[in-house]
Amino acid sequence: MNRINVVTLDNATPEQKALLDAIQSKLGMVPNFLKVFANSPVALRAFLGLHGVAGEGSLDPQTRERIALALAQQNSCQYCLSAHTAIGRKAGLDGEEILTNRAGSSRDAKAAAAVRFARALAEHNGEVTNAELVEVRDAGYSDAEIVEIITHVGMNILTNIVGKASRVEIDFPKVELKTAA
Repeated sequence: MNRINVVTLDNATPEQKALLDAIQSKLGMVPNFLKVFANSPVALRAFLGLHGVAGEGSLDPQTRERIALALAQQNSCQYCLSAHTAIGRKAGLDGEEILTNRAGSSRDAKAAAAVRFARALAEHNGEVTNAELVEVRDAGYSDAEIVEIITHVGMNILTNIVGKASRVEIDFPKVELKTAA
């Protein structure tokens, strides 16, 4: 049951409606977590702006989804796990890779370093070790890409918190936190 209002076209202000209409036209749907964000048009615009800009970076879509899957599992956000399982599949991740990502790694060595680094960032509130930075650099990530990984971690922690705090209804194929994807 939702603990925070889900803004719909029926109860939206003109500003909220314009934002929801823009999302609908871009995605073909408005995910429920964005309807929660829509309670504050400022917060929704901020999230959409960050999400849009972060998507323009040099991290490939599969690695971005691997990070999202690892953090959704680590942070126990079933909404985000369900959403990113569906999005990850569309980005080309198979079931085995999704399970590996949820466990904090990847079958791709370079991506595995990014996922491990992302989980360390989240687990230690950014207090990563020199060894963790060396590992992600040695895997081939530049400082710019490391900052992008950090950005994706922050963005995913934000969505995990919104999903968990609101207990928003899952509008993707539901994935259980402790079972196979």
